[in-house]
Amino acid sequence: MIDKVFPPIHNEGYKFLVIFAVITIILYFVSNLLGLIGIILTIWCYYFFRDPERYPIKDEDYLVSPADGLVLEVNESNGPKELNLENKKFVKVSIFMNVFDCHVNRSPCTGKVSEILYKPGKFLNASLDKASEDNERNYYKITTPKGEDIIVVQIAGLIARRIVTETNENAELLQGDRIGMIRFGSRADMYFENYKPLVKVNQKTIAGESLIAKK
Repeated sequence: MIDKVFPPIHNEGYKFLVIFAVITIILYFVSNLLGLIGIILTIWCYYFFRDPERYPIKDEDYLVSPADGLVLEVNESNGPKELNLENKKFVKVSIFMNVFDCHVNRSPCTGKVSEILYKPGKFLNASLDKASEDNERNYYKITTPKGEDIIVVQIAGLIARRIVTETNENAELLQGDRIGMIRFGSRADMYFENYKPLVKVNQKTIAGESLIAKK
């Protein structure tokens, strides 16, 4: 029960909590109202960086969500050209993370990280389709034990200015393992083959738990 009210937070969050707390103290010296606003923002900061435990299905016939958020797109698409997959057809699922969602991203499957590629870019609103091609982003190619490639792309948003990677190439991941996070509003795209999508546009997802696709 305590973990639900006060969930653990990501390591990236501690420095921001200190900054928000110091600003709040300064604001209180100026005005009680401003101090109260500072407290509210500090609480928001705490919950933004929350990093609760998640419990994946642990069944490789399913892919779980890489992110908390709202499904924006479920379509057939060419693969990312940055990974030389532009001539292959995938199902693409895009998930938008607003500033109230948990921003820790997780692996949709068990597998080996065969490639990680960072691409600098713009900071457009992450809910826009062109954010997938124009914004700062980080690609993960995860190869399953059956040799299939699952692609997860972290995409920075309008406010986000840093993508954090928590794994590395050749790392062995279990379904639901943490792969990184994005600070302050963003998007995650996922590409896969040979699975049937289980989600629809406007559906809410939970990273590491919501079922995205099935064999």
